[in-house]
Amino acid sequence: MMRDILLHNAIVLPCDGRRQAIHPGAVLVLDGQIAACDRSDLVEAHPAAEHVHRVDLDGHLLIPGLHNGHLHSGLLRGTAESLALWEWLEQHVDPAHRALTPEIAEAASWMAYTEGLRSGTTSVLDMWRFMEGSARAAEAIGIRATLAPYTADKYDWFDTLETNRRLLETHRSAADGRVRAWVGLEHMFYCSPDMFREAAALAEEFDVGIHTHSSETTWEVEECVRQHGKRPIHAFADWGILDGRAVVAHGVWLDEDEVETCVERSTAVTHCPCSNMKLSSGAAPIGSYREAGLTVALGTDGEKENNNLDMIEELKFGALLAKLTTTDPAAGDPWDLLEMATIDGARALGLDDVTGSIEVGKDADLVAVDLRGIHFVPLFLGTDFNAVAHLVFSASGRDVSDVWVKGRRLVENGEVISVDVAAVAQRAQEAAEELFERRRAQGAPVAGPAAQLGKIV
Repeated sequence: MMRDILLHNAIVLPCDGRRQAIHPGAVLVLDGQIAACDRSDLVEAHPAAEHVHRVDLDGHLLIPGLHNGHLHSGLLRGTAESLALWEWLEQHVDPAHRALTPEIAEAASWMAYTEGLRSGTTSVLDMWRFMEGSARAAEAIGIRATLAPYTADKYDWFDTLETNRRLLETHRSAADGRVRAWVGLEHMFYCSPDMFREAAALAEEFDVGIHTHSSETTWEVEECVRQHGKRPIHAFADWGILDGRAVVAHGVWLDEDEVETCVERSTAVTHCPCSNMKLSSGAAPIGSYREAGLTVALGTDGEKENNNLDMIEELKFGALLAKLTTTDPAAGDPWDLLEMATIDGARALGLDDVTGSIEVGKDADLVAVDLRGIHFVPLFLGTDFNAVAHLVFSASGRDVSDVWVKGRRLVENGEVISVDVAAVAQRAQEAAEELFERRRAQGAPVAGPAAQLGKIV
């Protein structure tokens, strides 16, 4: 494993808050950590530079690894379409959970992590089931994974806080810190208030974060007010889950008081633009959230509600959605989206001291994007610098050429080299076929929260 490398002649975007590019730039990696980041001539003068493996990245952007701040491993892609959120959950997602086995769940994580890695994702916050298998997948593939199980107590086909505890006992920190367990809560309407309180105590006991969904639809907010007399974030605060590190997926419909509560409690929100558009949930006003001081990460959501796990594509959709919904062409600034996927994503996960930017002392989680395709012409690196705009509006994950995590090369020349991709795909296909057979054998889906709580309008 080669972890001493010199990446040179690149357009380096450190994402360290200064919004600067270095060209021609270089990054020196020693023992998996960044030892220097500067102009190529200065880095190549470093005493260690002549003794390491060199990679010429002429014509490439070099950016920090991307953090997918909300993911569900899964195997439903292309089979759960054209429904609103709660009907979609009842008719497709919950029946799949009822039919899931540990072996099927693990195959889904192998697929999701491999797919994400190919397009530049080096870190995921995954909410899934039977996550010991997810941990094995992440460790073998080489990515960072924060594992937050789907737990619930209102329906018996989810994980429990006891199974979450067992995951914490074995994987609070594993694989040299790359794989970590958190506390997961499926959703307010799947979990009782008592379960939220117990989850908060579990997170405090193990000193870990909490991940859950909230405020994805207007109906959900209205139903929370009807049931609990307050909006979701205020209910979460009362139940204690915002007292430590928490990441709330979606947060589309937060009001100003809820945003202020999140900022005061150091709670982050993960914006999932493709999922929110596909399920017609709405558009989170991420510009105003960020202006208020809220940490906003970026996520794909699952393969079933996005239909791919391409974080570079998510940059474009996040920018365009902001422009469309505000009718402000200055909204969705490319640098804003890039920061959400890098340093802000790391900050949401409590990893910004080790990754998220290209800075000396941090782990070498790095992504090279090839800008030599015709869809990047013209490319300007001087007064009319446009490489960041190209990354957000012209690129896709298919333009990623190389990926390193902690200095270990996992993608080379556009191919994942840490695993056998064809074998991963075949295993996932077979697992999906088994899942659908098991789901059919179990008959009609059991009615979930939407049917029990009333008609969605």
